[in-house]
Amino acid sequence: MRPKRLGLLGPVRRDSADAGSALETAATFLLSQQGVARAIYLGDDDALDRMVEEWARRLFGSDPSDDGVWQRAAELVEDGAPAEIEAFVSAERERRKLRIFESLPRPTLRSLEMIGDRVTVLIFDKSQLDEEDIFPAALLVYGKGDSPLARRIGTRWFLSPGRLSDSGGVCVLEESGDDLLARFYSARGELVSEERMQSAVAAKLKVQGSGST
Repeated sequence: MRPKRLGLLGPVRRDSADAGSALETAATFLLSQQGVARAIYLGDDDALDRMVEEWARRLFGSDPSDDGVWQRAAELVEDGAPAEIEAFVSAERERRKLRIFESLPRPTLRSLEMIGDRVTVLIFDKSQLDEEDIFPAALLVYGKGDSPLARRIGTRWFLSPGRLSDSGGVCVLEESGDDLLARFYSARGELVSEERMQSAVAAKLKVQGSGST
């Protein structure tokens, strides 16, 4: 079975006229082509929330909330044609898929996660990291960065997908043995680069073993 994948979406460029379209294109890529279990938006705005709401409206009309969907279901049970019921069920399946998309919690714009056995901090602005964030973390992920980046400093990795653009903004994290594989993509789903992020424990064992006889 394929390991679970985590998708990361960088902030939209607010000066871009097609920012919403770029975000939806990137989100569709993560959902349809990468099959991520979750996708987290690392921006400091509500662009993802607005996009998901608009996406749901296209599926269910003016009220895509749970209450609205249940009301529509009750109406179809009473007098809906089989084709209408089938279309409703199909649309509901698509709406449920949208639940993989999350934004950073407000107002802190930071979240503590476990990726495999790695304590991971996700944050919008890395300058807001404090000792309580950094000390336990093996991976620090931030959104406020222009370009994709994966850099090891000491025993920790710093990672950013960069802003959504033709050169970055999307990252897929996947466990690969003892390591974590980060693949960076453009907003259109084109592979930009990839980085194998070796765990500190694995790196230490490798160094110790390399000099043995």
